[in-house]
Amino acid sequence: MNILITNDYGIYADGIIELAKEISNIANVYVVAPESQKSATGHSITIHSPIMVQETDMGDKIKAYCISGTPVDCVKVGIEGIFKDINFDLVLSGINNGPNLGTDVIYSGTVSAAIEGLVLNKPSIAVSYNEFKVKSEVYKEGAKHIAQLINNIKDKLHLLNDCILNVNIPNTEVKGWKITKLGERKYDNVMEERISPFGQRYFWIGGSIKDMEQDEDSDITCVNNGYISITPVNIEMTNLEKFEMLKNIKML
Repeated sequence: MNILITNDYGIYADGIIELAKEISNIANVYVVAPESQKSATGHSITIHSPIMVQETDMGDKIKAYCISGTPVDCVKVGIEGIFKDINFDLVLSGINNGPNLGTDVIYSGTVSAAIEGLVLNKPSIAVSYNEFKVKSEVYKEGAKHIAQLINNIKDKLHLLNDCILNVNIPNTEVKGWKITKLGERKYDNVMEERISPFGQRYFWIGGSIKDMEQDEDSDITCVNNGYISITPVNIEMTNLEKFEMLKNIKML
């Protein structure tokens, strides 16, 4: 197998390093990742400036490059540029430092990179860890779970022709795997207004997660209960029910 790996935390993040090392034991690994932190960039691409490319060292078995663009740029540049002669079987994005659960996937650079793989007709998986302060040994264990997942589905990758898999690993002992759906994430105190030392008004976006009731089969419930969540996520955003209803309304 030929696997392209990227992330949104940057080429030097422990998550991508441990993932690339582990996956190189079961596949040919090619890495294209941002040169710096690009979290919460969503599906943005770089069109008003050049995307700089630099080869980097991630070990003898791994061909790796960092670029000045976004996670989505990494997938586009990797598949259509740097490694255009490679036929990729899978795109992996992660392991992200922090969860991508519920509606947070809308903002996620990690998930968006996987979605770009889908746009380019490649089976794709996004992987995140449900913790922000993580040692490399923890990512190493998480990467083993992802290698197991790939081995389990490598003959069924055709199932990912119209969706990605969004995988979240709990920050507790793993009890097993569950197929889930997206939960709902909302935040309190999202917008904090401050004044700089120079008197300039500014805002800082952050906030704490609201405690919300979740379905039993949501990714949030699953991860909170110690299971790895696997959520099939597609990009078909048309509301087909409303589509049919609106067709029956006479428009001006």
